[in-house]
Amino acid sequence: MIIDTHAHVNFNAYKDDSEEVIRRSLAENIWMINVGSQYTTSKRAVEIAGKYKEGVYAAVGLHPIHVGEEFEYQKYKELANSAVAVGEIGLDYKAEYLPFKEKQKEVLLRQVELAREVNLPVIFHCRLAHNDLIRTLEQSNIRTGVIHCFTGTWGEAQRYIDMGLYLGFNGIIFKMNLDEVIAKAPLDKILLETDCPYLTPPSVFGRNEPIYTKYIAEKIAKVKNLSYEEIIDATTQNARKLFKI
Repeated sequence: MIIDTHAHVNFNAYKDDSEEVIRRSLAENIWMINVGSQYTTSKRAVEIAGKYKEGVYAAVGLHPIHVGEEFEYQKYKELANSAVAVGEIGLDYKAEYLPFKEKQKEVLLRQVELAREVNLPVIFHCRLAHNDLIRTLEQSNIRTGVIHCFTGTWGEAQRYIDMGLYLGFNGIIFKMNLDEVIAKAPLDKILLETDCPYLTPPSVFGRNEPIYTKYIAEKIAKVKNLSYEEIIDATTQNARKLFKI
């Protein structure tokens, strides 16, 4: 079994064939967590997960690039009762989002509070903001979650790992040189993800899907000089442990 710990089959890119995409994945024993970025996509993730006895799960949260949308704590809490994580939440310091930097921090802290109340792990988004995210997590004493689409340095990775957090790797590892981080990261702190429909592996054309998680596992196996099976077994155990699935 493979678990894609960060998919977006709840997004509009799959509005016409989400059930077919999920069917293809489950047929190959590839499970997924569909991750929300706003209330609408969080609600859709929960609705999709509700159609399956196992193999399809939901995470709910307000992405930092969408903090112009009001974060309604109670509404997200209700959704969280049917989710395995709060996310994706975090900080995004890409130039166009910098004017909302303080708002991002405020919304992040409210969602961390929600995760603590409902006792769920957190899926963190972080772009160009590792120092602030690390500082925030250290102050809020969060110790259960994953840094999704990790693109930082080994030094930053170490600080997250020391906090007890996992690192999520996806197709970005084919675009950026993250070999040092992958090689040094403990196997029990790595998760596989696609971030589909984004970050399609180079051997695939078009839209990404959970079924392509295997390419991430192959790359990690090569960098760590381990077998594909070892990577699959370890990351599946990690995902089951973190998300309690």
